[in-house]
Amino acid sequence: MQDIALYIEALIFSSEQSLRIEEIAYCLQAALERDIAIEDIAQNITAIQQKYQDNDLAIELVKVNNGYQFLTKKTYHPVISLLQAQRSKKKLSQAAMETLAIIAYRQPTTKTEVEQIRGVNCDYSIQKLLEKELIAIVGKSETVGKPILYGTSPLFMDYFGVNDIEDLPHIKELTGSANTIGEAAE
Repeated sequence: MQDIALYIEALIFSSEQSLRIEEIAYCLQAALERDIAIEDIAQNITAIQQKYQDNDLAIELVKVNNGYQFLTKKTYHPVISLLQAQRSKKKLSQAAMETLAIIAYRQPTTKTEVEQIRGVNCDYSIQKLLEKELIAIVGKSETVGKPILYGTSPLFMDYFGVNDIEDLPHIKELTGSANTIGEAAE
């Protein structure tokens, strides 16, 4: 059983994105040429998570996007943020961030719907978001012309650390009393 835990740990560590249990099972069964129960994999993942709860370790095994990924612990986020800021040559533009937010909250949505909300052409922003794999084409609308529908990608889920689109902050949480003018009427 211990050797399976090491294989699981190696698989998750080497993956750039979160790994689902089914993906782990497929890799283990193909490599070890034997059946491995999903329950055994789940038990080993729990053991690995407990192993990385040690305060002497800077990383932990976290469930993200219905899969598992090694991430740095929250204590180290400020220093990691500095490194990422230094390394990021190009961040998303304000236009791309607005486009991404609209797609995330309205998905599946068309380019025309995004443009109606933003009031400007979104070709470039959508192209950049597709290149960065933060959004994906999820189908075609049944409306006239059958326009392409866009939605967020698994990389978006990993990047923002959410398991489900419902985990995104609700609009009401983002707009606070600091954004109001005057006093509320009774």
